[in-house]
Amino acid sequence: MTATSTSSTVLVPEDHVVVLFGATGDLAKRKLLPGLFKLHQVGLSPRGFRVIGSSPVDLDEAGFRDHVRDSLVSFAHPTPTDEEVAAFLLLVTYAVSTSDDLGALVAAVDRASTELGGTPRLLHYLSVPPFAFAPMVTALGGTSLTDARARVILEKPFGHDEDSAKALNELLHSHFAEEQIFRIDHFLGKEDVQNILAARFANGVYEPVWNRRHVSHVQIDVPETLGLEGRAGFYEGTGAFRDMVVTHLFQALGIVAMERPEALHGEALATEKLAVFESLLPVDPGRVVRGQYDGYLDEPGVAAGSTTETFVALEARIENPRWEGVPFYLRTGKNLAQGRRVITLLFHKPEHDLFGGDHRPAALAFEIAEPGGLTLHMLAKEPGPEMVLGRAPMSFQYKTAQGERNELEAYQRLLHDAMIGDRTLFTRARGIERLWEVAAPLLAAPPRLHPYTPGSWGPDAIHDLVAPHEWHLPDTGADSI
Repeated sequence: MTATSTSSTVLVPEDHVVVLFGATGDLAKRKLLPGLFKLHQVGLSPRGFRVIGSSPVDLDEAGFRDHVRDSLVSFAHPTPTDEEVAAFLLLVTYAVSTSDDLGALVAAVDRASTELGGTPRLLHYLSVPPFAFAPMVTALGGTSLTDARARVILEKPFGHDEDSAKALNELLHSHFAEEQIFRIDHFLGKEDVQNILAARFANGVYEPVWNRRHVSHVQIDVPETLGLEGRAGFYEGTGAFRDMVVTHLFQALGIVAMERPEALHGEALATEKLAVFESLLPVDPGRVVRGQYDGYLDEPGVAAGSTTETFVALEARIENPRWEGVPFYLRTGKNLAQGRRVITLLFHKPEHDLFGGDHRPAALAFEIAEPGGLTLHMLAKEPGPEMVLGRAPMSFQYKTAQGERNELEAYQRLLHDAMIGDRTLFTRARGIERLWEVAAPLLAAPPRLHPYTPGSWGPDAIHDLVAPHEWHLPDTGADSI
């Protein structure tokens, strides 16, 4: 079975039955159901297509379709018409399931497959809490739903340390081949993460300077304005480091730091990312700042005296010829001053500076948003009779430069990639395990917590971490933050 192409670049998947576990949950409502609808709306869903929602919640088909309708009206963009919603709802059904009883789900999949005819692909999306992964995968393994036509998507986190990650991979591999497993990282699905590859490898000006001779340091900055939003039960067991750094920011580091792949396909990219991860030095707890925002202990569901960090900033080092000596500074946290996703390469100042002055170095910043953009921050002469230098940003923004007509949001793109079997933007078993190895020293000996004020940029200790450099976020209106 092969995907068919409507053009040289756009693939229409084979016929599919998509099983959405956790279909009544928040992620499904906000992202997954609208994402499947968008693919159907723009002609990127299979020609033969069924969606089976599943969860322990006792709903009938009509009740679930009402849930789907509410999801699309609330979160699909642009807001769909009644006719568009009605057409999609004809493709949707529901089956109650638990890890103890998948009987109704198996019957629903069989009916949907019969309706489509032939042997349609089967895509399981496990939008369930981490503790439910193992029992649900085990339950699926006891049915006919894990044969060669099946694929499975898992949400992060993929374990909580090296041992649990290896155990999860072993369980998955007992029922699915690695090629059938899609460990989703929506951060990698964002347009501008991929634009890093395009900017670097499609433009001869960047690749020659993408190394330690020219790059002073790299910052990967993902501050969030949101707090717990009622997710204390999840967050208490993870914290900022497990939730964001191991899962997202290290993956972004792999994209930035990789060597040129042989081709832009899944295995070649995975090979080069893994080479970066293998060269990552274990995290030094002495080069980590952990923080907890004032008021966290008063949040509902947070344990008394909790030492869970809501903020983390750290220095990562890659021991290879391209990046030896170049620090990668990673920062993320809750209740911070802005919500941003920025990856910035900051370049060395010229060895012989003709102009003098304390100017910030040139920088290339990728804004990871939907839509996002990239900005080259350089120095240029300001108008006037004297030689005075000022910042001169040169910016490319997707929204204004190319429009949004072809843009897919991260989950939409990754759902489509999974249906066509493209694992380029998904993570691999060994890569996950290696990142937990790198994380082990910090998990074993976390440094003390620093309090910080909600709405700030985190603890003051972050400035000592990056000295003599400064934190750089474009367009914040401040020289350093």
